[in-house]
Amino acid sequence: MQDTTLVLGGKEFTSRLIVGTGKYATLDVMRDAHEAAGAEIVTVAVRRVSLPGTGESILDYIDTKRYTLLPNTAGCYTADEAVRTAYLAREAGMGEMVKLEVIGDSRTLFPDVPELVEATRVLARDGFVVMPYTNDDPVAARRLQDAGAACVMPLGAPIGSGLGIRNPYNIKIILETVTVPVIVDAGVGTASDAAIAMELGCDGVLMNTAIAGARDAVAMARAMRLAVEAGRLAYRAGRIGKKLYASASSPLEGLPDWTS
Repeated sequence: MQDTTLVLGGKEFTSRLIVGTGKYATLDVMRDAHEAAGAEIVTVAVRRVSLPGTGESILDYIDTKRYTLLPNTAGCYTADEAVRTAYLAREAGMGEMVKLEVIGDSRTLFPDVPELVEATRVLARDGFVVMPYTNDDPVAARRLQDAGAACVMPLGAPIGSGLGIRNPYNIKIILETVTVPVIVDAGVGTASDAAIAMELGCDGVLMNTAIAGARDAVAMARAMRLAVEAGRLAYRAGRIGKKLYASASSPLEGLPDWTS
């Protein structure tokens, strides 16, 4: 079955798993996990990138010829702050793709949607490929698309919670509401969560804590890779319908009656 590629900002990607760079035990483990995940896009918090000449940088462990950097605006609480952070990333040579985060609450890390929409509008107008992290809200998703987002990234559950896809029905409605790619971001805990996201029809999954916080991060990265691939294949294959009662795997209709 021939699949399509994931297209973001006019660039094609074969991997639908996007991975992060935070919370790993060591930077060597992070590098090995990226390899095991088969990822092509790696997201980096702009505020965690060391300036040149200030010592070891996380970028020293990411092959930028192999991976596309996705700087993110983690830790920003206003549209202006997020926009400035995105500009800094571009000036530092990290490219024009940006994972846009505008947080509205420090305890839940839920996004501030009005500020997020405004920042999306400003950055998209200035040539950025904007990938906003948002609630699992179809109305917000449509507004972000209208503001120029290259994709929408609804949360599956709160960041780092590992709770999995808490509201698959909203994700399905988002998929029916927008025409840009839908990438689940946040809340994935294990491989089955990633598979469920892909089986719903999502175009990709972004995760960090589920891999970095696992007992064996490299093994979990490989498990997530396989789960995303399996979920995507299952979605394209088309699952059977759900029924209340049994349906025999070997039906008797049309067989000769040997008792007569």
